[in-house]
Amino acid sequence: MLKRCLLWIAVSALSLSAFAQSAMSPGKKESHGAAPDKAYMQKIWDAWATLDAANAAPYYADGPNTFFDVAPLKYGSWTEYAEGVKNVLANYQRATLTVNDDAVVHPHGDLVWGTATIKEDAVLKSGKREMATFRWTVIWEKRNGKWLIVHDHTSEALQ
Repeated sequence: MLKRCLLWIAVSALSLSAFAQSAMSPGKKESHGAAPDKAYMQKIWDAWATLDAANAAPYYADGPNTFFDVAPLKYGSWTEYAEGVKNVLANYQRATLTVNDDAVVHPHGDLVWGTATIKEDAVLKSGKREMATFRWTVIWEKRNGKWLIVHDHTSEALQ
């Protein structure tokens, strides 16, 4: 009787241990709807390519979030970002911004982080053509069923 009881306890403990490990496995991701992907990333950059921050606004979360841009250094909220970037965008007559094939996203519950390089082909109002490659790191958070950017960092390598 004691052997059967000990065997039952051992089997139960192993089963619970295996269940707990699989539930907590870092490889297992909780499903929260379709996560952002390269196509979603491109939609965001297409919105920026219109040279109107209002078109990018639907992709960004309101509130105190930090956004690092090529220039100036940083913004503390979407409102600050949208207002501050107007002066930068006003210098351009057109832009094409393309997410390169190195785009990667990493879903993790209600957060997704991604990285990519972005090809810029733009024309300034002066007529000068500007071509560059940006680095982009982005963090989305799912809020009210929508993936919104709560942090992004865009930079250009020093030449």
